[in-house]
Amino acid sequence: MVHMVTRTEEEMKRTDAVAGRAVTFIMLVFVAVLTTTQAGLGQNAATNAQAPALHISAGDLLAVDVFDTPELSAKLRVDEKGRIAVPLAGDVTVGGLTAEQAARAIEQRLSDAKILKSPQVSVFIQEYATQGVSVLGEVKNPGVYPVLGAHGLLDFISLAGGVTPTAAKTVTITHKGDMDHPETVQLNSAPGMVLRAGITILPGDTIVVARSGIVYVLGDLAKPGGFLIENNDRLTVIQAVALAQGTNHTASLNGAKLIRKTSAGRQELPVELKNILAGKRDDIRLEDGDILFVPASKGKAIAYRGIEATVGMATGLVAYNRF
Repeated sequence: MVHMVTRTEEEMKRTDAVAGRAVTFIMLVFVAVLTTTQAGLGQNAATNAQAPALHISAGDLLAVDVFDTPELSAKLRVDEKGRIAVPLAGDVTVGGLTAEQAARAIEQRLSDAKILKSPQVSVFIQEYATQGVSVLGEVKNPGVYPVLGAHGLLDFISLAGGVTPTAAKTVTITHKGDMDHPETVQLNSAPGMVLRAGITILPGDTIVVARSGIVYVLGDLAKPGGFLIENNDRLTVIQAVALAQGTNHTASLNGAKLIRKTSAGRQELPVELKNILAGKRDDIRLEDGDILFVPASKGKAIAYRGIEATVGMATGLVAYNRF
């Protein structure tokens, strides 16, 4: 009986030890998550703090909110003279001001008109009528799109109809107030990573979707065609032939040519494709607009036609003998 009690006490001690370690682990995880969250919030705050303040223009739609006074709150359109008609307070000039400055101006008017003693006003620019975002480059419908509320990079690319088949994965965003320091985003990242990249699209910004390089592989190949150089990465002769699913049996590997456009015009360069594929010559790096042409060999074509004819005759004779 004493032995059983002792064993139970030992089990309880082990259980308490395991529980203690579990609590400690949970606390460590909680602290780590809390630290990461605070760091992310701090980074977002820093990003927002760096965003330039935008000025109100004629035609913009302002959402004016007066604290605890809904009858004075309203959505107001800025007229051609840069004024808004605040309920009970009359016209207030806000053109050329930031949203915060406009809020202070409305507070001053409400106080001067003795409508409220200590008004607290917030102003949000809901629509930018005169400042759009330019979406250019390899998109289906390039143009200037109005900023109606808060939108991200992917939203504006979608408004432009999406990217074209020749679009690269690189997108450049140039901010109106900082033309010398454009930002670059890679669209081959997961959409969530693009959204968390911290890119703020503001009225007056320019979005440019880069064009991907194209190499054309033509001639006696399994599937000739044009192939993209994704993200301006390296594309060689061997890789281009592989994308075309290899050469046919009748291809003249020694007669391959590289047609390249230079400042002096198009030039034809011989390509020792047979030696390159055999590893006896260095692979050649291709450039945007290059044409790799692999001709058909007449001798091989005649030989293969003769072989096919012989095989056909032999097959016919075997079939005839069976009968």
